[in-house]
Amino acid sequence: MLSLYTNLSVRLRSEKGATAVEYGVMVALIAVAIIVAVTLLGGNLTELFNSTACSVKGGTWTATTTALAGSCSK
Repeated sequence: MLSLYTNLSVRLRSEKGATAVEYGVMVALIAVAIIVAVTLLGGNLTELFNSTACSVKGGTWTATTTALAGSCSK
């Protein structure tokens, strides 16, 4: 019985909780990095997808100087 108590107390004193917190912080930082990257590249990706969609339809994409604007002509 004493060995069971000792084994249980050793398991409870382990640093698994600290490791879980560290992983949580890493996941949060990775999520923030992804959000920042998507926010910064979002306009460029929209322009790329619009251009590709226009090309698939058989048109020609003409970009304008304003962000997220352009026209597709056939």
